Amino acid sequence: MTWTSLADGLAAAFLLAGSALTLVAAIGLLRFPDLLTRMHSATKPQVLGLLLVVIGLALRLRDPGATGVLVLVVLAQMFTAPVASHMVGRASFRAGQLRRDLLLVDELSDARLDEPPGAP
Repeated sequence: MTWTSLADGLAAAFLLAGSALTLVAAIGLLRFPDLLTRMHSATKPQVLGLLLVVIGLALRLRDPGATGVLVLVVLAQMFTAPVASHMVGRASFRAGQLRRDLLLVDELSDARLDEPPGAP
């Protein structure tokens, strides 16, 4: 068994695992009942799935230039997905588009008492 065949096997495993996590994230987007749980499904398993796919691609391609671009893709995703998710969650909370019966903890209800619903 050579190093390249081992790397190809690991690449296949990472690609399959990443694809499965991305599929689970897509199913969660369709099945979850409200915005907050859909945001969770859109960020956590999707980012981890992308990370696994990128690791599989890096193992399969074995090119330093391509690996550098893949690292930049992962870094961009890791920085933008949580921020975008947070901004969407805050905007939906301010607009009053949350199902409050599904919240276990509501730390933001007392934060903006002077602001009418739907205010930016």
